[in-house]
Order: sequence, then structure tokens, then C-alpha cells
Amino acid sequence: MVLSNILITIVAMCAVVLLAGWLYQWLGQARDVRRFPPPGRLVNAGGAHLHAHVTGHIHGAGTPPVIFEAGIAASSLSWRLIEPEVAKFTQAVTYDRAGLGWSEASNDSAGGGRDVWRLVEELRAVLDRLEIIKPRVLVAHSFGGLIATAYAARYPEELAGIVLVDPVGAEEWANPSALNARMLKRAMLLSRLGEGLARLGVVRFALNRLMGGARVTPQFIARATSGRSGQAFIDRMVGQIRKLPPEVWPMIQCHWTDPKCFRLLRRQLAALPGSAASVLREAAQLDTPVMVLSAADASVAQRKAQQRLVESAPHGSLKIVEGAGHWIMLDRPDVVVAAIREMAAANPSNRPADRVIDGGR
Repeated sequence: MVLSNILITIVAMCAVVLLAGWLYQWLGQARDVRRFPPPGRLVNAGGAHLHAHVTGHIHGAGTPPVIFEAGIAASSLSWRLIEPEVAKFTQAVTYDRAGLGWSEASNDSAGGGRDVWRLVEELRAVLDRLEIIKPRVLVAHSFGGLIATAYAARYPEELAGIVLVDPVGAEEWANPSALNARMLKRAMLLSRLGEGLARLGVVRFALNRLMGGARVTPQFIARATSGRSGQAFIDRMVGQIRKLPPEVWPMIQCHWTDPKCFRLLRRQLAALPGSAASVLREAAQLDTPVMVLSAADASVAQRKAQQRLVESAPHGSLKIVEGAGHWIMLDRPDVVVAAIREMAAANPSNRPADRVIDGGR
């Protein structure tokens, strides 16, 4: 009888804690919606309404608009240092893929992967509905480089060029090594765990404490749920986020307390090997000018993949950006803006020289 009462008490306490966490998350999300409305508009892309933000104007005939594609877990906010500078000389378009930022989760994101070709079609649908003129310059970071390369392979006539900011190496993920396969599996597992913790308000609580200056509680939660690697990842991401304007920090925080972001990330990770292999097959040769900005600390394998991509294009250049890590647009926004300006220039003589490698200084 005593044991039974103890078990009932424990179950009741757990239920109360779970309910309190769910309510904390629900109230927090409702507050986020009021505090941070989308800066752009929601556009029907077929399976979901995606958020897109258009700034600037086309200045003169022949100047293409510039479209920004974020990394695998990032949103349109990752381009906040670049977008206003580009808008000074042409039209700039940032958007959030389905399930990220202010965009809805797509109808297919609850099951199956997020194939790169589906992502290309969703981007095209958004741009066409916004009546963004062609040809366009596509600027992509990290995983977004796969999307940009796939776009260039299938629809070269729609692009004036692509600027890839430390893109992932398709070869690395098309047939991942044992180490990369383990990393991918662990990342998917942590994404699933993150979704559950976000639903219960744990992610929101930890990020609120972290952004408020506390360290012990967030670190304890990170270690308890994902080990030392989870804590290291959070520390790295917070360091990158703090390079953005302070007014952006709470927006990113509210996005990463939404369970849909973790769910979308897991679907994209699941599709990564297949997407990389598909891009390798279809993008063996490109008809679109390509400029690659490579981080100073890029791996040997990543640098080789970037060089192969440059060599597959009629006009290609690879610039090693000194003083910049993977998030070059946060470390060296000046270099990224200069590269975009060069690619967007209407005069063909201003296109990047064939297969040039320099220090990006």
C-alpha cells in the first residue's frame, strides 16, 4: 500500500512537471508571435507558406536580383549583416525554408526526408510568386550550397551566377565515411531529442537562461541531454549568433525554441546523403558562373570538393578568406558583399576569372 502511494505520487509529480513545461512552452510561443511578427510576407510554395523578405530595387538594366539561401539549421536572419548592404545596389531576397524561421512546416515534413530537388522547387515557387526577375544571383551558405548547385544544374537559364559561402562538400556526404555516418546519425538523434525537449519547454528555459547571462543551468541541461558535444555545439552557435546585431538575438532564440525547427533539421539530415549523391550526378558540369568563398580553416576534403565545383563551371573562382571560419558572412561580411557585387555586375568582363585561387583579402 505504501509503495503504491509512492508510485502514484511520483507519477502525479511527473505529470504536473510535464504539464507545466508544456504550458510554459505554449504561452512562450504565443508571446513570440506577438513580439516578433515576420518582417516579410508569407508566400504559398505549394506545400506550405514560406516567409520571404524583399528589400532594395533593381538599379538599371542588366543588374540581377540577389537571392540568399541559408545553412541547414539557419534562417534568413543569418544574412542580416549582408542583406542591407546588397540592397543598396540591387534587389535582395532572403527567405526561410519550410519549418525554419517564420515559415510553416511543409506537409511532407512529418514523414520522409527533405530532398534537395524539392527544396529547389519550393524556392523557385516563392521567387516566381514574388515575381522576382530572371536571371538571378543565388548566394548560399554551407548546406545551402547543395541547393544552389542543384538549382544551377537544373535551371541554368534562370541564374546569372552563384556565390557559395563555404559550401559543404558533396563528395563527403554522398558516400559518408564511418565517422561522418556516425556524426549524421548522432545529429539526427539529437534533433529528435531537441524536438521533444522543445515541446516541454526545456529548450526555451535553457535559452532564456543562457541569453540572460546564466551559464551553469544551460550547461547542465546541455550535458545532461546531449553530452559534452552538445554543450560545445551550443557554445559555438551562441558565439556566432552574438556576431549579429543584438536586436536579432531574441528572434533567433524564439525560432530555436519551436519544435518544428528540430523536426525540419532531422528531415534534412536524413536526406543529406541522397541529396549530395544526386547533386554530384546532375552537376558534374555547370553552365553557370560560380564563385566559392572558402573558410581559412576548411578541411582538406572540403577544399578539394570546392575546387572541383569551381572547375566544373565555365567561369569559376575560389577565394580562401583569411580570418574567417565557416560563418564567413559573420566573420568577413565585407568579403561576401564584394563577391556578390562582382557576380551581380552586368558587365561580363567583371565576372570572376576562370579558376582563380587567392587569399580573399
